[in-house]
Amino acid sequence: MAHDSEKKQRLHLVFGGELATLADVQFRDLENLDIVGIFPDYESAHAVWKAKAQMTVDNAHMRYFIVHMHRLLDPEVE
Repeated sequence: MAHDSEKKQRLHLVFGGELATLADVQFRDLENLDIVGIFPDYESAHAVWKAKAQMTVDNAHMRYFIVHMHRLLDPEVE
């Protein structure tokens, strides 16, 4: 059981892929999504998201996203 002094996990998923069009979030090829990983907090997820986004800056259709998994697992938590 977690102690009050421990930082509570707020899981975040970072993933990306090439969009079919720039007007919508629909991926061109679901089998080639880049599942970067799951991170214990937003700060670490954001750092990885930013690095991956920078690596693909020349491809306007390539987008990376952060999913707040902790909100899906427990909608009551901010």
